[in-house]
Amino acid sequence: MTLYIGRESSKLWKRICAEVVTEINLLATNWKYLLAGLVGQYIHGLAARGVHYIHRPGPTLQDAGFFLLPELGEERAYISETLFTFIFLSFVLWTFHPFIFKSKKIYTVLIWCRVLAFLVTCQFLRILTFYSTQLPGPNYHCREGSRLARLPPPETVFEALVIVPRGVLYGCGDLIFSSHMIFSLTFVRTYQKYGTQRFIKQLAWMLVVIQSLLIVASRKHYTVDVVVAWYTVNLVVFFIDKKLAELPDRTATSLLLPLSTKDKDSKTKEENHKLLNGMSGDPADRRQRTQVNGKILEDGNTVVHADATMNGA
Repeated sequence: MTLYIGRESSKLWKRICAEVVTEINLLATNWKYLLAGLVGQYIHGLAARGVHYIHRPGPTLQDAGFFLLPELGEERAYISETLFTFIFLSFVLWTFHPFIFKSKKIYTVLIWCRVLAFLVTCQFLRILTFYSTQLPGPNYHCREGSRLARLPPPETVFEALVIVPRGVLYGCGDLIFSSHMIFSLTFVRTYQKYGTQRFIKQLAWMLVVIQSLLIVASRKHYTVDVVVAWYTVNLVVFFIDKKLAELPDRTATSLLLPLSTKDKDSKTKEENHKLLNGMSGDPADRRQRTQVNGKILEDGNTVVHADATMNGA
């Protein structure tokens, strides 16, 4: 047992090291896209923080979802955040599975370049919508009488530029459309395309539907915020995915990773086996060969010289 564990640990360590080298090479080529995506996340956070300064609390608007779904209450509002955190962390861990598992289909750097492109585009549209019209926040800390419903103007530049933790946890005014749904739908659609487990795909879609209901039941957003997110994010991902170059499939022969010595030896043996059996390595060169008196006749068009003379010639 100890020998087995040691052998498997050695294999895992070699696999991790090989994957690190591969991902570093990809990072050296694509770091600009990742950096742009991360900057986009920060700009989105600043924009959400900025709209909080101009937020004006007021009566909660009439909403069909509020009428149909019972209110969870402030003490149970954590349920929605817990589910979102589970979806978020599950996706992040999945994107790093190539470092651990032998069977893999994606490259971590490339998948995050793609995901960040989806997120930044959706967040840009979100900024345009929630700055166009400010709605009174339905969340508990955004209602009239709450000290967090309005923010005093920042006293320093540093205060204006820092968005954590209050800007992330206690935002108001950034409603249409839901940021939680942007992340969740982007993650689920990405796994739908590049994931391999059918059950997890079905479970992920079910969890996103449940999260949509919990967001409304927790009064974090109006129903319109969730509905707009559903069709906007799906359309954005659909069209951008068609514009971006397709990711290389790691289940096929990879162009990014060189063949190992074992793979090269196996390929050489296969080619030699084909040649010994009269098969060319080129698939196009599959002409019929007929052996006559030690000579090979191809397609019946080559003149065969027999060892014995015929008809006195």
